[in-house]
Amino acid sequence: MGNYSAPAGRMVGHNMVTTQFELDGYRVVRTLGVVRGITVRSRSIFGTIGASLQTLVGGNITLLTNLCEKTRAEAFDLMLRHAAEIGANAVVGARYDATEVMQGVTEVLAYGTAVFVEPAK
Repeated sequence: MGNYSAPAGRMVGHNMVTTQFELDGYRVVRTLGVVRGITVRSRSIFGTIGASLQTLVGGNITLLTNLCEKTRAEAFDLMLRHAAEIGANAVVGARYDATEVMQGVTEVLAYGTAVFVEPAK
């Protein structure tokens, strides 16, 4: 089983994360618990005005799409850093959740189960 500590500043690789509860080609050696990454964002007044103008034209509201993608990526990376800090090299059962905390302020949560895996024999 060995040492489960990851070097400081490291994070689990994106290719070692799945929404499934098994990672193809690997077997779970140890389950380390739930990990999460939380980001809370608010829209700037300029972003709100820009998004409002984009709604007049119709179609994809790119200002909000970009903000949402950046926020989800940040929460995801925080989850992967948390997993590495507790010695994981993979995350299974990964999910996202979002909650409006107050008008214009949204919390994005990425969470999953941190595991230590080894290649299947």
